[in-house]
Amino acid sequence: MSSFKRAFDIAGACAGLLVFAPVMAIAIVAVVIDDGLPVFFRQQRLGYQRRPFSILKIRTMRDGRTTRVGRALRAAGLDEIPQFINILSGEMSAVGPRPLTESDVLRLGWTGLEFDFRWKTKPGLTGLAQIVGAPAPQDALELDRSYTARWNPLLDCQLIALSFAVNVFGKSRVQRRLRRWTLARAK
Repeated sequence: MSSFKRAFDIAGACAGLLVFAPVMAIAIVAVVIDDGLPVFFRQQRLGYQRRPFSILKIRTMRDGRTTRVGRALRAAGLDEIPQFINILSGEMSAVGPRPLTESDVLRLGWTGLEFDFRWKTKPGLTGLAQIVGAPAPQDALELDRSYTARWNPLLDCQLIALSFAVNVFGKSRVQRRLRRWTLARAK
């Protein structure tokens, strides 16, 4: 990609942390009140060149079940605010393919060289497949392929704007409108 993308990521992550600091504080308090500590969740994911890194999220589950507060945080994508720290550290980008676990890659069978395009760019906090809501792994893979092939700064800006819409209106509402818009454009 480019040094522009890295500079864009740093500026965006700093702005994101500032803008979302009050929301993150409220989310942290809500998690503690609803379900106690710990507040954060770390998990190993594969990043650029399939290098493992520790992704940071606000915890939304306990004993394998989504908590009440966790459902609301996930619906708005607010559990992922701490990933701005992953972006600042250079492990992630603002936009890119979804970071997967090693077990996800094995389960999906995405271990061959034909899947390396996913790891030639940093994984993203948001991305085309995450915004569109791919119904199947193969659909997500094709959306990731499309993103990496068509990357440009305007595309990143559009996907970030749609991510903010998800934060405000919720993932399902934004995805429904996107599907309607896509169908209308196809006619």
